[in-house]
Amino acid sequence: QCEAWLRLSSRGQTPRHTLATTGTSSGKTECFLYPVLDHCAQVAGKPGIKAIILYPMNALANSQFGELEKFLCRGYAQGQEPVRFKRYTGQESDEERQAIIANPPDILLTNYVMLELILTRVEERPLVEQAAGLEFLVFDELHTYRGRQGADVALLARRVREARKAPDLQLVGTSATMATGGSFADQQT
Repeated sequence: QCEAWLRLSSRGQTPRHTLATTGTSSGKTECFLYPVLDHCAQVAGKPGIKAIILYPMNALANSQFGELEKFLCRGYAQGQEPVRFKRYTGQESDEERQAIIANPPDILLTNYVMLELILTRVEERPLVEQAAGLEFLVFDELHTYRGRQGADVALLARRVREARKAPDLQLVGTSATMATGGSFADQQT
């Protein structure tokens, strides 16, 4: 987590793409979440999406949404939360989607299919425009994107970078599935 902080935080070294691989329930989420929250706090008040976190399944997005509610909403008056976040997975009502488009959060939790739709649907184009300050594109459970789907997701990351004219966009991946053979250097590769 400390190494990820240094790689991702603008308070540390020059921010870099990062892949966090470690066992289940060992703190992968914190590897990216703390630097993302720190960045959002540093630019507090600046409108627009600063981080997009992609989950391979809506159940994971829903679970993370609940955890963020505990962490960022409890103890704060409604509307006074330090960082705004929303879930945009296709499960929301029309009214909820319109509210998110009209007032985008700091952090958007979604899946790769919805991100593709956000980039291509005319009515959702304002979300892309509101991501001018996008700093992080996070792929949770990165190992799930293999083969054709992996190629689609790689192209999606490039399209997001291009759509936002953000060549310095930090890509972050997490995975509990890690190599076990060879030297530590082999496993890192």
